[in-house]
Order: sequence, then C-alpha cells, then structure tokens
Amino acid sequence: MSVRPADPPVVVVLPGGGGEPLAKALEAQLKASAPPATPAAHELWGEGEGEVTVRGEALPYKVKVEGLVLRHEDEGHAQVRVGVTSYVRPGASPAERPITFCFNGGPGSSSVWLHLGAFGPRRVVLHPELSPRPPYTLTDNAFTLFEESDLVFVDPPSTGWSRAQPGQDPKTWHGVTADVEAMSELIRLVLTRDGRWASPVFLAGESYGTTRVAAIALRLHERFGVSLSGLVLISCALDIGALEFHPGNDLPYVVILPTLAATAWYHLGREGDLAELLSEVEEFALEDYGPALMKGARLPADERRVIAERLSLFLGLSREYIERCDLRVSLERFVKELLRDRRRTVGRLDGRYVGVDRDGGGETFEYDPSFSAILGPYTAALHQHMHSLGVHREEEYRIITEKVNPWRWDGAENRALNVSESLRKVMVQQPHLKVFAASGVFDLATPFMATDHTFDHLALDGSLQDRIQHERYAAGHMMYVHEPCLALLKQHLRGFYARCLGAGE
Repeated sequence: MSVRPADPPVVVVLPGGGGEPLAKALEAQLKASAPPATPAAHELWGEGEGEVTVRGEALPYKVKVEGLVLRHEDEGHAQVRVGVTSYVRPGASPAERPITFCFNGGPGSSSVWLHLGAFGPRRVVLHPELSPRPPYTLTDNAFTLFEESDLVFVDPPSTGWSRAQPGQDPKTWHGVTADVEAMSELIRLVLTRDGRWASPVFLAGESYGTTRVAAIALRLHERFGVSLSGLVLISCALDIGALEFHPGNDLPYVVILPTLAATAWYHLGREGDLAELLSEVEEFALEDYGPALMKGARLPADERRVIAERLSLFLGLSREYIERCDLRVSLERFVKELLRDRRRTVGRLDGRYVGVDRDGGGETFEYDPSFSAILGPYTAALHQHMHSLGVHREEEYRIITEKVNPWRWDGAENRALNVSESLRKVMVQQPHLKVFAASGVFDLATPFMATDHTFDHLALDGSLQDRIQHERYAAGHMMYVHEPCLALLKQHLRGFYARCLGAGE
C-alpha cells in the first residue's frame, strides 16, 4: 500500500474586494487543498506474559494487543486502524520460529473464534458443549498451536476494535479486493517491523477466512515476494458457488447431501456406522443423484421415484416432500423439516444443535441454534481476556457485525466468487507450499464434500493432490468446540507443521 505522490503546488485565486471576506476565502481554499494529515501512530492497547503447558512442557509467551494503521493504496488518504493480538515465544530465533497469521470469516467476523477456541494459548470452556451455562470461563489451551508457531490474530476493518480513522469512510475496506490488499499489507508490515522475514510464514483462516487466505497468499507472493510454508484452512469456502442454493445451480444440492444424511443419522437415532453411511451417500451423490439432477425434465418418472426414495432413506424426510422439492432439498428447508414433527430445528453451523422457532409451519429457520449457543461464551471470554491484559477500551468489540454489508464482491461480477484459481496459482508458483484443510461432518454451512469437490478440480491433472491434506471431524463448522475434535485437530496440525518445515527430509 504505497503512499500517493505529493499533490501539486496550491494556486490560490483571490476574489475581488478585501477585508474579512478575503481572509475567509483564503483560509477556505488553503484548508481544502491542504495535504493529508500524517497517519496516526500505531497504538499499544495492552500486553502481558504467561505460559501454557503442552504435552508436559511449559511454553512461555509474550502477548501484545495493538492497533496498527494502514493506508489504502488506491484511495489515497483513506486510513484504518486494525486490531491485532500477537503471541510470541521470547528468545526464539526468527529463522527457526514460524509465525502464523490467523483470520476468521463472515465477512464481518472478528478473529475471536480461532483465537479463543482453537489456536491461542487460552480457550473458552464449554461444558457441556451443546448447552453451556453462564458464567463462562477461560482455561489454558493444552491444544494450542503456539507450540508450533508464534501467532497473530487479526480483526479486519469494522470487526473487533478495528475502525476506519476519523473522517474516513469505512466502506472503503468492505470488499473482496480492498480486504485482501489491506490484510496483505498488514502482514508485510508485521514481518518488516518485527524482523520476521527470515521466519517460516503460515496463514490460517476459517470459513470466509479461507477465501481471504487463498487470495492473500497469491497477493503476498506476487506483490511483496513473500514465500509461504503452509496454509491452514478451517471449514473451507473457496468456491462460493458450491455453497449457495440458486435456481439452475445443482452443485450445492449434491455436495451437501452427505452432511444432511449425517445430521439425520445423528438426530433420528439411525443404526450403523457413520463412516460407512457417509461413504454410501457420497457414492450415491456422485454416481446417481448428480447425474439425475443434470437430466432435469428429461429424468424418467421411474428413475425420479427411485432417487426420491433413496433420498428419503438418507435424509429422514418423506418421499412426497422430496418430490415436491423437485428432488432438491436446500439447507434452509432441511433444517426446518427434519424435526418438524417435534417443532424443532437443527443448526446451520453445526447440525447437532437443536432450536425452537415460534412458527412450527414455516419454511425456514428463525435462528441458528449452533451459533447462538457459542456467541455468549466467546464474547464474555474475549472481554475477560482483554481485561487481564490491561486493555480498557469502552467502544464495542464487534464479535461479528453486519456493518461490513453490503460487501463488494468485486472480481466476481455475474458469478459466484471462486478463489480456488488463486490457490492453484500460488501452489504452482511455490512448489514447497502445502495445504491443510479441516471439515466438520455436521457442518451444513461449508460441507466437507464441497471442499473435496474444490480440491478435486484444483488441478485437473492431479499434480497438486499430494500437497493437500483434508481431514474430517465429528462436529460442525467450529469443530474445535468439541474437545475430542480439538485434540485431533491439534495432532493433525502438529504433523502438518513438521512436514512443512521439512522434518524428516
């Protein structure tokens, strides 16, 4: 984000007359043509020290909460202060100690979920996980990623405490391109200011954060020459077209089918092994269901009935209902219909959760119970943690916000955003870059089969597949709220970081 060249010399044209009107006119012209104010300095909001024990070893850390000022490359004087929380291992060599930049999604989400749910040295306590009772507490995170890497958690503009500077339009930063440019510049700034250009650099993102990370990875390489060691993608949203249910787009119905079947299996008490069920449903989706939808009105009546009956068996919905939906049961309809006889809905982010709507006969759900269950615990924990670090800011910390909307989907006009090509390009240009992806089996928002489909079409010759690791977990979008899944995720990431750093080579 370069600073715009200086403005040309000011030429003041004086009106006729003199005295006070002349002085006011001169003052107004000078004020209008004055160069922009010098950007405000970075602010330190809080800091502290601590240690976390992982696998029997005490790991000391220094934590710092800051507001870093960025300037928009194309909008000249537009500035924004971005909130960043970083954890650093004291005394470690930059050349040997990796650094990981972490982003959540939305758009409009702060980084609190990865920060206090999965990767940070402290995490939220959720007991029991599906119905936590206040007050909420923090505990040391024995599964922290800090064992493998220093950590930088970033709140994009208008989330957390990140704000456009006074007099600046926050909408400047609310779009795909502006967001990627700003977050790339922030990474460049931290690497330069903290002397970390010798460090192995990783990017981690969740949900739209994976969209962000894939695009940032390519920009960092092409704009700043930053070579990355690895990408960590939690609940991928790389091809938005695979996730949005629109007339004429049959792909989302196909790739969500195993997740819907898993959710029905969970709530209806179906017998049998879940893994075997998922294998059967995936085969049906690829070999029978997808081709049937492709035929449209050409699908023979007898084939249509067979497809409807198998969908009814997998999804726990009546054949008549499935036929009324033209064999296409969207996420919104499924979460309302599955437990309609009990007047209950199921979660979007995590299908294991159950909610209660006012209208038992509606077509869509009133709220997402899997999100409402964790919003309070994470909000309270964030403020508790910041207070312990001496951060005393009275303005609202936006855990998740609609203030970034309408989001500008620039670069995706007349189509759904797809950053898989950015991912392919950066992987081709950086042949040592590896990718780790994690998916929740009960995640209806970003289904695991949609991620498989994206990776299967990333490079049609299959040349990148051996550098991609995709794991599934028996939970939802934030699989780490389920402690056994968090422990397994940690185990997988430990091995992934080791491979990225050349361990054993």
